[in-house]
Amino acid sequence: MKIQTTNLWLLAAFVISLCVNVQAQESSEEEGSVIQTLTPSKLIGKGQYDIKWFNNLYTQTESTFSDGREARQTFFTSTLEAYTGVGNNKKWNVGVILELRSNVIRDKWPLETLRFQNIEGERASGLTAFAPSVKFVPFESINNFSIQSSVFIPLVKDEVKDGVFLAQKSFRIQNRFFYDYTFPSKDWQIFAELNSEFSLGKDAEFNSDGVQVDGSFANNSLNLTPGIFLSYFPSSKFTILALAQHSQRIDLGNNFEQDFTALGGGLKYQLTKELNVETLYTNFVRGNNTGLGETFNLGLRLVL
Repeated sequence: MKIQTTNLWLLAAFVISLCVNVQAQESSEEEGSVIQTLTPSKLIGKGQYDIKWFNNLYTQTESTFSDGREARQTFFTSTLEAYTGVGNNKKWNVGVILELRSNVIRDKWPLETLRFQNIEGERASGLTAFAPSVKFVPFESINNFSIQSSVFIPLVKDEVKDGVFLAQKSFRIQNRFFYDYTFPSKDWQIFAELNSEFSLGKDAEFNSDGVQVDGSFANNSLNLTPGIFLSYFPSSKFTILALAQHSQRIDLGNNFEQDFTALGGGLKYQLTKELNVETLYTNFVRGNNTGLGETFNLGLRLVL
């Protein structure tokens, strides 16, 4: 049966909006909003739920593969993450991650991705991966350091669909390391992340016309992405942040390496006690074997 992915994500948004009206259960966190006290480094307690819907739109007219302007390409990724706490000490969370993608090429307007269409040589979309996931605190004495481990299972038959790249066809073992530090004034906070992702599967294979027919460009490689975020809180419900990220793909047998550096900033606001919204912008300022585009991001996070 064909999955109506657009309706699936609209349903997710509707469920989140309904849950905002559910009474939040008591929290043992110190005073302050979720954006201050419950960073990705912190885990929720037993019986709580942490749901995040994050949308990333990457668009480019430049790359390291050519000089000058290229026909615009846009890649939209919508991710839904849901976790719940297990145990009584906020040391373990379990959950699932779903990925939906929609890409357009041939100089189309970036928001054309939101049509979620499949057109030969122009557009490709679909539910591309899901991942069982676990978050845990490895050291009892350091509750602001945590690890998120996920195994992404691809749902795409081919990376290129109707002549358009859709998504990586790989089993991905992902480990993300989180750490945050809040300054005594509580006006400033530093958050650091290291994302490591090992891609497994067949190397990319091409037919006589140069069209990819199997495997993945990223298989048998390790991708390391460190990032640092500096947040300033004018109030407990509002933050302004700046970020810097670097990504390095290391060749482990597929003869493909890649790297890029991105800088950006954003805002977060606590709409209600349970729900917050964030916006982020990043610009790819340099790289090798990569596009040199920019991202526009919008996310909603609900903690019950």
